[in-house]
Amino acid sequence: MTDPLRALASEGVSIWLDDLSRHRLSSGGLAALVSRGVVGVTTNPSIFEAALRSGADYATQVHDLAARGVDVEEAIRMITTYDVRWACDVLRPAYDASAGVDGRVSIEVDPRKAHDTEATVAEARGLWWLVDRPNAYIKIPAMIEGLPAITRVLADGISVNVTLIFSLDRYRAVMDAFLAGLEQAAANGHDLSKITSVASFFVSRVDTETDARLDKIGTPEALALKGTAAIANARLAYQAYEGVLATPRWQALAAQGAHPQKPLWASTGVKNPDYDDTRYVVDLVAPDTVNTMPEKTMDAVADHGVVSGDTIRPYYEQAQAIFAQLAAVGIDLADVVKVLEDEGVQKFEAAWVDLLESLKSALDAARPGA
Repeated sequence: MTDPLRALASEGVSIWLDDLSRHRLSSGGLAALVSRGVVGVTTNPSIFEAALRSGADYATQVHDLAARGVDVEEAIRMITTYDVRWACDVLRPAYDASAGVDGRVSIEVDPRKAHDTEATVAEARGLWWLVDRPNAYIKIPAMIEGLPAITRVLADGISVNVTLIFSLDRYRAVMDAFLAGLEQAAANGHDLSKITSVASFFVSRVDTETDARLDKIGTPEALALKGTAAIANARLAYQAYEGVLATPRWQALAAQGAHPQKPLWASTGVKNPDYDDTRYVVDLVAPDTVNTMPEKTMDAVADHGVVSGDTIRPYYEQAQAIFAQLAAVGIDLADVVKVLEDEGVQKFEAAWVDLLESLKSALDAARPGA
């Protein structure tokens, strides 16, 4: 582990990779990243679509699925769960060393079902069964309809990565769903020490949307606030997390062996070339957090990231002041996060459709007589 990555780990930040492919697994590339300090992996439909489109490593499995006449929906689950199961095995030492907190690999439910609670629960159970590894995470989007699904899946003893969180209000609702899930899991006889969860708070997209609106406003006061919204939003999310840890409700669960639902900073690759390429990592350092990074961002942090201790808790007042200043220049943050949530689900749905279409073409080409 290089010094900046080691420094992150020493501050309580778990370093996860936001990417997975069969080639990373077969070549030993993921194992090499684990040796650099990576202790988790996140995936999404876009990641799998890119992996399938660019990798020859899937050819044998695609051929066999085609020969068996497997339809595309079934085939995509067989392919993606194979990769996640393999990755879980690579990360198993980190899982064991952290008592199940790290060493996790996430796989997402079909995003087309994000607005259907029953379908989301069924999909989560199915993926958990297919991966069949204790260090898997089932990713459930934080839609309104996803909240009861999160509770029910946790109540079944299944560990959950709640994804696509943008707003503080929704994050509070996610934490409530998490607590309710653990309470029901305990009532169902599950060992709470075996169930964990993370809450994936998306970062860079908040700046992208807010900065575009600040540019339209165009005043000096507005332009001076560019690049401030995302980090302020995430810092206030951590403050909300600390607030939950102080409640009797959480403390009762902790006494039964429950692990906190760690905040996870997602979408940490910098999209604006004018910004420092490590900002969504080094400016969001605090104990018991996860930062899932594209490898490019991880390399940038390893090369020139400056880790200077806790960069969240000392800045709560500053973050509140930034929110006030954004409102004063005309930024409606509630609308910003609503737009981002809608776009996030649409993008994942589109990526899932692209994934299905790519795989269908591959299956059709590999079927006997094609």
